[in-house]
Amino acid sequence: MNQIEEMSRQLKAVSDPNRLKLLACLKQGEVCVCDFVDILQISQPAVSQQVKKLKDAGIILERKKGTWKHFRLNDVQQPYIQAIIDSLEPVQAPCCSTEC
Repeated sequence: MNQIEEMSRQLKAVSDPNRLKLLACLKQGEVCVCDFVDILQISQPAVSQQVKKLKDAGIILERKKGTWKHFRLNDVQQPYIQAIIDSLEPVQAPCCSTEC
């Protein structure tokens, strides 16, 4: 994939308000996918679609813990993506339970 295609893919991934909210939550650290349902007020399948776009773009990373998936920001970002993340106000993600 060339640089322009990669840039386009990443910029499309961050061009949605829900995905920007997810990134704002991840500024605080790793978050369980179940917490995103409460934050975005959308269904679990819809959350999964939003997360997948950010993950496919390499902006976030996934870690599986039991049946739950946890997400965090990739430590290495393109400067234009890092600038977007830096400009977001952090959002505190509520923890859905101690089991995740």
